[in-house]
Amino acid sequence: MERAARHENGTGRKATPTLYVMTTPIGNLQDVTLRALDVFRQVDAIAAEDTRITSRLLNHYGISAKKLIALHEHNENRASAGIIGELQAGRSVALASDAGTPAFSDPGARLVAAVREAGFSVVPIPGPNAAAAALSASGLTGPHFLFYGFLPAKAGERRTALDELAALRYILVLYEAPHRIADTLADLAASFGSSRRIVIARELTKLFETIHECALGEAAAWVAEDANRVKGEFVLIVEGAQEDRDAVMTEARRTLEILLEELPVKQAAALAAKITRARKNELYDLALELKKSVNRES
Repeated sequence: MERAARHENGTGRKATPTLYVMTTPIGNLQDVTLRALDVFRQVDAIAAEDTRITSRLLNHYGISAKKLIALHEHNENRASAGIIGELQAGRSVALASDAGTPAFSDPGARLVAAVREAGFSVVPIPGPNAAAAALSASGLTGPHFLFYGFLPAKAGERRTALDELAALRYILVLYEAPHRIADTLADLAASFGSSRRIVIARELTKLFETIHECALGEAAAWVAEDANRVKGEFVLIVEGAQEDRDAVMTEARRTLEILLEELPVKQAAALAAKITRARKNELYDLALELKKSVNRES
C-alpha cells in the first residue's frame, strides 16, 4: 500500500501519464464506485466503446465533458495509436466499456498490451461484473469455475465447443445474447444432459432482473413461456460435470449419435440404455435433442 501511495497524487490517480481501465455499472448507475468517479473527473481523456453510453454515465454524475475517444472492436488498433499519443503528451486516459470491465468479453486487451509495450502504466479500477454477480447469486457450489464468455455464434461451432466443455467438472459461466438464447439452451441440454442444473440470470441490476434455477432439460421451455424472458443480456451458470455420471452420459451420447443414424428415436434410446446402463428416459430426451439439432442444421 505504501508503494502505491507514493505513485499517486492524493486524488486516487497517478501523477504520471497512465491508462486507467475503468469498470462501469452493468445496469444500475448507482453501482459505480467512488474511485471510478474520481478518476473520470481527473483524467484528460476517456476512451469509450460507445461514447454516447459513457456520456450518459458522466452526465448522470455531473462530470464535465472530457475529450472522448471511440475505441471499439472495429477500430481498436487504430485508436490505440492515438491513445498512446495522449500518454506521450503527458495526459492520462480512462478506458471504459458500455458496461462492466474492458477486455472482459469486450474490447480493450489490445490497447492495454500496446500501452504496456510503450512503457506506460496501466491501472485497473475494479467494480461491477456480470459474471461475478450471477455466480454469487446462483447457489451452485464448487471450488472452481470457468469463465468462457460468449459461445460461437454459428450452430455447428457452438455445439463443438459445448461438447469439449461437457466433461469439465468446473462451474461454467457463459454470456449470451437474446437472439441466441433459445438455441444455446437447447444445445446445452443436448451436450450436457437434461438433468444438469443451470441458473439463468438476465438484466442483472436492472428493473426486470431475473435469476432462475432449473434443470437444463427445462430451461428452453421456461424461457419460451414468456416473451419477456428472451429480452436482455444473459449470464448462464451451469453446474460442473459429476465425474462418474457424466462419463456414462458422454459415452451414452456418443452411442446415441451412432444409433440415430440407423434407428428411430425410441429404439435408439432403448438400445443405448442397454449398452451404457444410462437411464432410458434421459436418453430418450437426449435423443430428441440430438434429432432437433440435426434438423436445425439441415
